[in-house]
Amino acid sequence: MPAARLTLDPAFAIGPIRRKIFGGFVEHLGRHVYDGIYEPGHPAADAEGFRQDVIELVKELGVDTIRYPGGNFVSGFRWEDSVGPREHRPRRLDLAWHSTETNEVGLHEFSSWLEKVGSDLMMAVNLGTRGTLEALDLLEYSNIRSGTALSERRIANGRAEPFDVRMWCLGNEMDGPWQLGHRSADDYGKIASRTAKGMRQLDPEIQLVVCGSSSAHMPTFGEWERVVLTHTYDDVDLISCHAYYEERGGDLGSFLASAVDMDGFIETVVATADHVGAVRGSSKRIDISFDEWNVWYIDRFHGVDKITGIDNWPIAPRLLEDIYSVADAVVFGNLMISLLKHADRVASASLAQLVNVIAPIMTEPGGIAWRQSTFYPFSITSRLARGEALRLKLDAPTYVTEAYGEVPLVDAVATHDAETGRSAVFLVNRSTTEAIEVTVDVSALGEVGVLEAHTLSDEDVYAKNTLEDPERVAPRANDSAVLAGGVLTISLPPVSWSAIALG
Repeated sequence: MPAARLTLDPAFAIGPIRRKIFGGFVEHLGRHVYDGIYEPGHPAADAEGFRQDVIELVKELGVDTIRYPGGNFVSGFRWEDSVGPREHRPRRLDLAWHSTETNEVGLHEFSSWLEKVGSDLMMAVNLGTRGTLEALDLLEYSNIRSGTALSERRIANGRAEPFDVRMWCLGNEMDGPWQLGHRSADDYGKIASRTAKGMRQLDPEIQLVVCGSSSAHMPTFGEWERVVLTHTYDDVDLISCHAYYEERGGDLGSFLASAVDMDGFIETVVATADHVGAVRGSSKRIDISFDEWNVWYIDRFHGVDKITGIDNWPIAPRLLEDIYSVADAVVFGNLMISLLKHADRVASASLAQLVNVIAPIMTEPGGIAWRQSTFYPFSITSRLARGEALRLKLDAPTYVTEAYGEVPLVDAVATHDAETGRSAVFLVNRSTTEAIEVTVDVSALGEVGVLEAHTLSDEDVYAKNTLEDPERVAPRANDSAVLAGGVLTISLPPVSWSAIALG
């Protein structure tokens, strides 16, 4: 059996784990909102029409902050459509996903849902087809207590207290030619700077996220960040990253190493941001909001599911409803490891998305809600990863991938909470054929024991949870985890994700 060795020491902290790293994303796309979180006729619906079974699953997932309402959707969105009496809200064509938006669920309803699931709102403004004035109007409506036309309109619409939105995204994926209102880095940087300055005049304490690249493989990657931050460095707090991964051409080995790409993405954006700061002679630091990430079979969407036709604008169509396998969940868990490994600079992250649409939670209209395989790495990591992320000394065998060259068979990160004395280790085994025995020197933690150990794996790496078999895939207790003499040993099955809590 191949072996890997780790050394865990709280002295080697990467940085504090900011809870916004366990964020989610709800977009008006497909069945995410309608027939997802909201289904008034469902037996589990509450008085507002929200599915309580979905609410409980989102709470179990442990999502801190939720980005809304998009996504590509936001670049054609008129926020005024989503407030006021429902019977007066207009139906609009959503060009991003070729659908009809009824606006039945809007800002007030979604904020009520957020209160039910215990998450904060991260609001995106439309800088695709709209601009600074509309962003200021939405901020005034949301955050000013009373006494102005828009704050009084909010009160008249049933919300006496401000929404008090603390985090705002300045548009979405403005580097992408698919985006309504797509701009060059220079043009986007200018409007983002003007909008940020205006929003800070209204509410100086908000956090602002400027659009970075929608993929590390965009032809403008790197230069986009440099130009945009040259315009906005003094105006914003974070720059966004977006990344999606899928297995292509049966190359499972490269797919399992997807986190190598995420690591490089983060480190390149950090270096570019710091370069801009150095050129400006600034002591300010720009952090990262990785506010879209997931496994997404985007090639499948473009090949089969895309809606077309001038007279074809369905309401809540089944779109992007990927069903995830064990292999997908292992990659997903490894992406979470990457986010934690960069906790010093990744201040926020949003899993895209939450329900039905490339999501860890699936629903059937009038029927059940269930957990996808990807649900478990998120819920367990969100629960166990507390305090600070730790830099590990890792010695592991390697393998060669077509996409990323030679990479370690094992990837890992650890966390430590000095307040409770608890620690956690998160690991993946990327080998498709062999179990790997991992030994972890935890002597620096003092007298601790194994509190819990979970492993997600299966002899069929493509096993999935479905409507017909919603509990086919789930993590199991890993009884091989033993701690003696300051050394933790655990056996990792092939293509597996594991989490061990110590205390």
